[in-house]
Amino acid sequence: MISRCRRNLCALAAFVALSFVADRGVAKQPQASGGKPLKVFILAGQSNMQGHAQVRTIDAMRLNPKAAPLLDTMRDSDGEWRVCERTWISSLGAADEVKTGPLTVGFGAANNGPKIGPEFTFGLAIEAMLDEPVLIIKTAWGGKSLHTDFRPPGAGAYEFDPRQRELFEKQGKDIRQISADKVAATGRYYRDMLGHVEKVLADISSVHPDYDASHGYELAGFVWFQGWNDMVDRGTYPDRDQPGGYDQYSRLLSQFIRDVRKELNTPELPFVIGVMGVGGPTASYGPSQQRYRFVHQSFRDAMAAPARAPEFEGNVTAVLTEDYWDAEVSGLREREKLSKPEVDKVKAAMSDGRLDSDAGQAKIEAIYADNFDARELEILKTSTSNFDFHYMGSAGIMARIGKGFAEAMRSLIK
Repeated sequence: MISRCRRNLCALAAFVALSFVADRGVAKQPQASGGKPLKVFILAGQSNMQGHAQVRTIDAMRLNPKAAPLLDTMRDSDGEWRVCERTWISSLGAADEVKTGPLTVGFGAANNGPKIGPEFTFGLAIEAMLDEPVLIIKTAWGGKSLHTDFRPPGAGAYEFDPRQRELFEKQGKDIRQISADKVAATGRYYRDMLGHVEKVLADISSVHPDYDASHGYELAGFVWFQGWNDMVDRGTYPDRDQPGGYDQYSRLLSQFIRDVRKELNTPELPFVIGVMGVGGPTASYGPSQQRYRFVHQSFRDAMAAPARAPEFEGNVTAVLTEDYWDAEVSGLREREKLSKPEVDKVKAAMSDGRLDSDAGQAKIEAIYADNFDARELEILKTSTSNFDFHYMGSAGIMARIGKGFAEAMRSLIK
């Protein structure tokens, strides 16, 4: 049975009245007068915000000196996964249904789970930093773009580049239908994101049972972790391999921040941008990665650009998730590819009956033993669970990203 972590709650004092935004029905940030309102944090993005690190990879964090210290925060005194009483979460998009409950493992992507995303260690770190009760509202859907799916209303309609239209014509596609489909898709997940936020805020007690309406709540911060679909979209970003090729992303993200703040009536809502960092720092890219180096760095620069804009000074910051990439694991996976042809031969012999399964498995284990020591083999077998573009499905990476988001958020909270 999972034990619950026990934390001493600070006394909540004076009454804080709730007021409502008439046009949208969303509660404003209450004006605190010594009380402790519920701190609400919104986490949004695509598949890496969902989180694809299987829970089974958490124990392998002990093999990573940079990740190992976080293990103590992720388990309670009985060695069970932490289940918090003061921090709750409502998650939409990571599973087929809305998932709600006290923060613990399992709020990552549901397929082949249980998994974690950045929400787990983000919440644990935020809880340790703050005295208030905490609510995380997470909305994340895999394979979604900012240019279309999360497109903010202030950005206007999606405009096809002339080169896109020319390509459609050459391919004999129905441009009118493509345009209609684009209109229908534009902003859908932006609206779904805000719709879920508003729904939760309208009935907080159904999500956070200990919510005290007399103290109200405060929209305390927003974390954005998205980007892959924009980065690989040459149609929308036809000059992505040229300087300034991703400038449109910077403009869209800046407008996204403005529109979210306007919709939620929080003009200076602290905003953390999780900058894509799959592969680690581009300066450390190996020979096989050099062809991606310019594009990856250009996109990362475009993602981080709003944090440098004067209008967002002091309330928007960027976290370079490349800093949490596990270079050792990545290197071992590259070395593993060198053994693949030999392993495939053994598997083929097993498949066609030339080798029985026990003998074949013994041969495969011998191949690995010849190429990796015991520690390296344990890392390969236990620390990853997904593709590189999902940060290898590594809890060691995802946990450090979540904590990094929390530290960045804490620096912005007034």
